[in-house]
Amino acid sequence: MWRRNHTQELGCIAGADLSAVGAGKEGWLVESPNLLVALDTNSIALANRSLILILNWSQSINVGSVKDSNLAAKIIPELSPIEPEYISAIEWLVFDDDIRVLAVGTSCGDLMIFSIQGRLIHRQIVNPAKILKIRVRGIKQDLTQDTSSEEVCVVMPGVVGRFDGSDMKSLLQQWFQESHSRLWDQDSNVFQDNSGNPVRSLPYQLWNVSKYGLCADAAITGVMPPPLMEIQSIQRYYCAVTIGDDAVISAFRLSVDKSRSLVGAILSKVVPATFSTIASLSKLIWRSEPNSSKKLEPKSQPFARASPLTCLKDHPRKGEKLTLSPSGSLAAITDSLGRILLLDTKALVVVRLWKGYRDASCLFVEMLASKDKAASRPAYYEHTKSDYCLCLAIHAPRKGIVEVWQMRTGHRLLTIPCPKGSRILQPTYRFSSATTSSSSYVPLEVFFLNGDSGQISVLNRFLH
Repeated sequence: MWRRNHTQELGCIAGADLSAVGAGKEGWLVESPNLLVALDTNSIALANRSLILILNWSQSINVGSVKDSNLAAKIIPELSPIEPEYISAIEWLVFDDDIRVLAVGTSCGDLMIFSIQGRLIHRQIVNPAKILKIRVRGIKQDLTQDTSSEEVCVVMPGVVGRFDGSDMKSLLQQWFQESHSRLWDQDSNVFQDNSGNPVRSLPYQLWNVSKYGLCADAAITGVMPPPLMEIQSIQRYYCAVTIGDDAVISAFRLSVDKSRSLVGAILSKVVPATFSTIASLSKLIWRSEPNSSKKLEPKSQPFARASPLTCLKDHPRKGEKLTLSPSGSLAAITDSLGRILLLDTKALVVVRLWKGYRDASCLFVEMLASKDKAASRPAYYEHTKSDYCLCLAIHAPRKGIVEVWQMRTGHRLLTIPCPKGSRILQPTYRFSSATTSSSSYVPLEVFFLNGDSGQISVLNRFLH
């Protein structure tokens, strides 16, 4: 009987020397707790605590005759030996106008950006804490979304930071323009002085979300309306969902301004005037001290207001991993008891629950599930967003399978075997540009990386 193959092989990384990141023994890809993996459309980054390897995995760009033909760059970041500092998170930043860089987070709270060739573009401190995750997501404006938002979210224990995508793009465009004009000096960095300090810092917002305990993962799900008795303004409010040991799920309303309430607005006018009057009177009584010539150290970013919305505590259950849907309206959360919770991030309620999936990983994927519609359309038909249905891919390594479930309450569409020592991955969100064509839609896909064979394959979009 003919058996349909639900995956398609795309490339391989077996030709590169990966011994520096632990390759060479069976199960190395999933057994090492310090191994980090980030996938791009043509490249993959593998990192341990002190080293990053960037590989070209696409068959269209591999040379094939050299042993390390698909090794694009080897990056050894400058880390502090005192702390000690190590690499704790990596993620790609990809723009439509051929700008691809790698964002790296460290255990001391530093955010670094490297070019595809391994050159340091930018480095700045976010918060003196370990960076657990770097999330890149965006919502493009269309018929279902009134506004567009693109961001880079940095997650630390009990802290969430947000960089605007437009600020990231502006910095990278300036760096690439300056680097092209300074090709004669490859070692110079136009964004650092002689001491290695950043000349330009990226603006960002920081929130403390540790009211219910330190978080193991978190995500900004999108824009939300202000609460009652709040001054209406152009200021945005964001919703953040966190998971951790103390609270399985927590939700917060994030505000940029720390005094947006009605009482806070009154105090913001009265208190500064009162202190100004007291300061003026004090100058008449006491002489002001001479200014100190000592150079002040840069202050850390102050926290904006994070108002708690809800939390779910269910000891001894602990939240482990969090995955967001493309629109941010759904979140899949795995816990320590082998359960998967599907959270509606708008209503902040759990709408679905799976049991018996210990050590599972989840990724949202868009599939062409309607066989009748696909058969009635011509071969040259270009699929749009409405042709796809949102699904959740669940990788159960203990069962050795990957299941695909239709959202929100649909049945299981597919079950395929997954070799031991494999990971499911997904390319990072691609930032939009003014030249992007709106006619072609790129669906969300799930990729498989087999650590033992080095094979990279993709899940087919057609289910039938």
